[in-house]
Amino acid sequence: MVLTSLADLSDSQKQELVASLSAIVVGDAADEVSAEALTAVAEASGNSLSASYASLFSKVVGMAGGLDKFCATPGSGGGGGGGAAAAGGEEAAAEEEEEEEEEQEAPAVDMFGGDDAGGDY
Repeated sequence: MVLTSLADLSDSQKQELVASLSAIVVGDAADEVSAEALTAVAEASGNSLSASYASLFSKVVGMAGGLDKFCATPGSGGGGGGGAAAAGGEEAAAEEEEEEEEEQEAPAVDMFGGDDAGGDY
């Protein structure tokens, strides 16, 4: 679902959005996220935030130990590994080739335990 207007949100969805954005602002600027700080940020932005949402979000952030658990840091999304180091790159390539050769040398085994002279399975 694409959100094109805040008018499309229900009242509780607006409260959750305001509370979460306020928590990000407060958590970035202060060590502790309090309900009063969340309410102050919400009101400064021209929004209102109920005391229950402010209390809930401040407790959740506090129990998690801050916003770090909720906000991904830049570059934390996986991605490919870096290239091999210049000094050890040739050794790593040689080891990979040896492993591939070992895998190719493994004999094929009949899954029923018989040899090729067996029956029709």
